[in-house]
Amino acid sequence: MLRIENVTKVYPNGSEGIKNVSIRIEKGEFVFFIGSSGSGKSTLIKLLMKELNPTSGKITINGINTTDMKESQIPYLRRNLGIVFQDFRLLPNKTVYENVAFAMQVIEAPKKQIRRNVPTVLSLVGLSHKAKAYPNQLSGGEQQRTALARAIVNNPPILIADEPTGNLDPDTAWEIMQLLEEINKRGTTVVVATHAKDLVDVMQKRVVTLQHGVVVRDVKKGGYSDEA
Repeated sequence: MLRIENVTKVYPNGSEGIKNVSIRIEKGEFVFFIGSSGSGKSTLIKLLMKELNPTSGKITINGINTTDMKESQIPYLRRNLGIVFQDFRLLPNKTVYENVAFAMQVIEAPKKQIRRNVPTVLSLVGLSHKAKAYPNQLSGGEQQRTALARAIVNNPPILIADEPTGNLDPDTAWEIMQLLEEINKRGTTVVVATHAKDLVDVMQKRVVTLQHGVVVRDVKKGGYSDEA
């Protein structure tokens, strides 16, 4: 499903984002990437999303070797990925419904399918009643739930979330984590980069810990500071 093999990323200034990292993530897993700022988890997420290219090593997503992928193929790769960011990245001039529908329009999905899928995912994230609202009329939690709906509306096999609860209060953050778990139970592989120690401890999922660009722990059902 997701293979990271001996991957190193060196930035132009000579600093190493990650060093010789190897991780295998199987279909249907829920995995946390944790570590302090500068640990390499953001670099790893950007490599998976193809925002960065590795200096060496190989990344395979859904059987596709993304390492030498041409620029023109990247949109095809991203159809296999649902992506959620800390800062939501919603389109301010579109309603909740339109923001979610836009993700389907981009891949030229049939209008009938859009009319079917969008209400379904809005219901899943508890936002049916907010379909006609604009982002500036939503709370932070509602904006992130909209972003989650947008990420899963095309039914991607993999969902990648980069600090999805970073801008949210504890109760709302927990709601978002429960939603991610629900999405995972429906068969989607979920990868979450986070600082949220309390949430990681409660969730008891697989935890991959990075430190100075290296994987130092990989625990099957772990907390934020479990020893391997």
